[in-house]
Amino acid sequence: MSEKKRCSWCNLKNPKYVEYHDKEWCVPNFNEQYLYEMLILESFQAGLSWECVLNKREAFRLAYDNFDVNQVCNYGEQKINELLNNKDIIRNRLKIKASINNSVIFRNITQEFGSFYNYLLSFAGDKILYEIGKTTNSLSDNISKDLQKRGMKFVGSTIIYSYLQAIGLIYSHDEGCFLYKKI
Repeated sequence: MSEKKRCSWCNLKNPKYVEYHDKEWCVPNFNEQYLYEMLILESFQAGLSWECVLNKREAFRLAYDNFDVNQVCNYGEQKINELLNNKDIIRNRLKIKASINNSVIFRNITQEFGSFYNYLLSFAGDKILYEIGKTTNSLSDNISKDLQKRGMKFVGSTIIYSYLQAIGLIYSHDEGCFLYKKI
């Protein structure tokens, strides 16, 4: 596992992180369930490391009803309190409330565009960007501004850029990484 050269950010001592780097990060996955899960997880990353969120991913899946958008949209105060008392996830009231609000907006967007992927394509077109060393770009700026205009929280341009990398619309493996490729 460690004989392969990986991106500089990948903590080789964390098997979950290595597996995420090798099999998931920058791999195009436009399944609606995945797009939703990653958007919620990325919003919890704000101010934290992705490694912290990734280490809690399974606990989030359990706590968030396997990221069932319709169930999350219906979370009320009792569920919010349950989440705030769950030591296995990130227990930030603002982020938890935002995740519920963002779920409603995500569902509205999927109804408006037919899918969240179609919404993303309305900004990105049908192409993958290949770029390294950035944390934002005009694509992440535009999507972030639109999501915020629609009422989403914790979706700044840096979070959206990270999200676009996670789902494979931006391909950013370092030049020395065994997964590096360019157009």
